[in-house]
Amino acid sequence: MNSTEPKAVVKRYFEALAAGEQDVVHDSWAEDGSVWYPGKLPISGTWQGRDQVINGFLATAWAHLDPEKEVRIKLTNLFGEGEQVFAEWDSHATGKATGRLYDQKNSAVFTVRDGKIVGMREYADTQNWAWALIGD
Repeated sequence: MNSTEPKAVVKRYFEALAAGEQDVVHDSWAEDGSVWYPGKLPISGTWQGRDQVINGFLATAWAHLDPEKEVRIKLTNLFGEGEQVFAEWDSHATGKATGRLYDQKNSAVFTVRDGKIVGMREYADTQNWAWALIGD
């Protein structure tokens, strides 16, 4: 049985993202979970509900990546206190529209309750995202 401890939930989520395990990614989120992402990008704003997180936020982000090139997500730090978990990770991919290399350091604050992610506030270099994945 998988742990419902918040840090373990977030770690399992990142492992599933990196491995392409869509069922685990889906099951990591609470039905009413939400994501907030800064800036003025296709993924910016608040995505409310698991379906919007999976089929909106994540699907939109992945749609900007070249599926023929390697995509890597590596969790580098994980800190937790109670239901709050702070994660840092490296993302590596190639922009589908630009062919540019996307190397990004990301961080987010997750809230986990009852073994499910109920919230994520992500912080990243939105200019790099736009340059690498959208273009000029």
